[in-house]
Order: sequence, then C-alpha cells, then structure tokens
Amino acid sequence: MSANVEPVSAETGTLTLDRSVAQAHVAVGERRRPMHIMLHVVFVIVCLVYLLPFAWMLSTSLKLDGREIAMPPEWIPNPAVWSNYYRAMTGLPMFLYLQNTLTITITATALGVFTASLTGFGFARLRFPGRDVLFSLCLATLMLPGIVTLIPEFLIYRQIGWINTFLPLIEPWTLGGHVLRIFLFRQYAMTIPQDYDEAARVDGASALRIWWSIILPLSRPVLATMAILAFIYHWNDFLRPLVFLQDKDLRTLAIGLRLFRSEYLVQWNLLMAASALMLLPILALFFAAQRYFVQGIVMTGIKG
Repeated sequence: MSANVEPVSAETGTLTLDRSVAQAHVAVGERRRPMHIMLHVVFVIVCLVYLLPFAWMLSTSLKLDGREIAMPPEWIPNPAVWSNYYRAMTGLPMFLYLQNTLTITITATALGVFTASLTGFGFARLRFPGRDVLFSLCLATLMLPGIVTLIPEFLIYRQIGWINTFLPLIEPWTLGGHVLRIFLFRQYAMTIPQDYDEAARVDGASALRIWWSIILPLSRPVLATMAILAFIYHWNDFLRPLVFLQDKDLRTLAIGLRLFRSEYLVQWNLLMAASALMLLPILALFFAAQRYFVQGIVMTGIKG
C-alpha cells in the first residue's frame, strides 16, 4: 500500500523560505537589542556630559549679580534675570563689535573657501611636475604652530602699514586659504570621476571652466564643510585681532568678551549672556548645513 505524498509547489517553498529568513532576522534582532540599548544609554550619557557646560552657561547668564558662584551651585536661577542679555549687549558697544566680526568673518571665509577650492582643484585634477612633492610640503606646514609666524607677520604688516586694519585678518586667506581646507577639497575632488574632465576638454573647456562649471557644483558638501570650519575659526579668533587691531572701534566680539573681566571684578552673568549670544550664529550655521557637513567629512576620506 503506497503512501500518498502531496507535491510541494514552488510558491509554497518560497513562502516557507521567506518565513525562515524573517524568523532568523527577528532572532538576530532580539540578540542584538540589549547591545543597542546599552549603546544608546552610553551615547545619551556622553551627550549630557558635553551639554553640561552649555547648561551651566545658560544658567549663569540668568542669575543675579553675585549669585553666579554661590554654593551650593544653583542650576535653576530664581529669579531668572532675562535683562542680563540686554545689559550685556548695551553695556559695551557689542553691536559695533558684531559688525566688525561679521566683516572679517564673512570676507575671510568667502575668500578662503574660494581660493582653497581653486588650489585643491589644481592638486587633484591637474598634472604638473612636482605636484605631489609640493602638496606634501603644504601638508608639512600643518606641523608649524601659527604662533611661530605671528611675530614675522606683525613685522611685515607694520612695514607696509596694515596694522590697525582688517587686512592682516583677511589677506592671508586670499592666498589659498588654510592647508586643511586645501586638503579637504583635494581629497573630495579626487572622488569625482575624471570622465567629466575629459568630456569637458573634448568640448573645448579650459581647466578654470572645468573647476567652475563641473567641480564646484559637485562639491557642495565639502564646500559647506570648509565654510563652517572657516566661519568658526574667524568668528572665535581672539589672538590675531588682539595683536593687529589697536583701535577700540575695531575690536571684535572675542575681544569684547574679555572686557567683562577686569582686574578686580568678573561679571560672570553678563559674560555668559554675551557668550550665549555669540554662540547662536555658529549653531544656526551648523544646523543649516549639517547634512552637507557630515557628507563632506565622510567623502574626503574615500580616495587618497
């Protein structure tokens, strides 16, 4: 007596296989869930640690005079003195300092990104004798601290009459920008296929045309990265304006913050209020270009 064996259709076998794969994925997910939870807890703790100074800055900016360093520490001010922000901006000519800072920052950032992209394009897409050696020498200058060249720069600018002007804070960035920005653009430009250049040259495009019409539009992420890094540097720069700007009407915000500290008194609440206001443009710029910033950092390391 023969047993009746029902044939298994291809559709039924596929469904069984899919169900098995799904069950395997669920099992793997169940095993990894404790690790994911632990990692999220660690990330939250690290974020809180990094946010702690900012929380203390905001808390201090809302405290009464003399209550900034009270013990035990007071995290939630009572009462919250919002007028500290008004006092911080009007007690000193902060709007004048803001205008000076914006003039220097925007001009130096725009010129620095422009010239750094042009220089990085030359190192990435053009072939000329000694290109790699010259690029290595440029990278080697990163090992030279900026403080070492500050005195020679001061002597040169004094000879040509640029002291007490914005030019020493802008002119160095018109000659290729910073080596780090050149490196970032060069690395990103090397990830763009050379086929675009060859097709453009067939159509009669020059190297500058290729840089302007092809490479720059495709390099928005790294350009945003360069702009953010340059903006933060010039916005927060303290030493160079302190050395090259002597007129009180030419001071920047970074120098203005120092004026809240005297020999015998530190107005911590006003200092923290001005610092919080100074931080807002950087946060706005970063969040506005966050997607491009992350993409630019990632793509610069793909090809060396």
